[in-house]
Amino acid sequence: MAAAKAKKTPVSADELAQRVAILRRFRELLVQQRERFHRYLTTLEKQQAVIETGSSVELADYIEQEEQIIADIFSIQKVIDPLEVMYNAAVSTSSPADDVPTLKTALKELKDQVATRSARNRKLLSARMDVLRSEITELRNNPLAKTARSAFNHSVTASLIDIKG
Repeated sequence: MAAAKAKKTPVSADELAQRVAILRRFRELLVQQRERFHRYLTTLEKQQAVIETGSSVELADYIEQEEQIIADIFSIQKVIDPLEVMYNAAVSTSSPADDVPTLKTALKELKDQVATRSARNRKLLSARMDVLRSEITELRNNPLAKTARSAFNHSVTASLIDIKG
């Protein structure tokens, strides 16, 4: 009977305020993380176009942007994980105004889209690298290029130097 009574004990104002603060902060971080994943997805889409056109300078820029976004995602995730534990401990039941489960679902879907797009870009980039390697091999095996290289390699250099003048 005491256990049933303990469950019905009203929540204190301080505890309620703490729960609300945790919920708000957790929701805020999930929204920020969702925005970062949207930005990452957009970057991956643009990166795909650059991979297909072959502009190495633009590709390097998108790779740098991608690295920054990933670093942002991981830094926010480090805060989200412990806050989620606090959220789960503080909020025993979802209230109608609690949209965290919806945000988490949307975030998971974005993560899946990002993983798929990233894998596709890696395949495209790998294929592009294979094409470039074969072009380099063809250039190295080109007889005209070999002749030009050998002409530069046979230049005359001094082996003795007269230091007395």
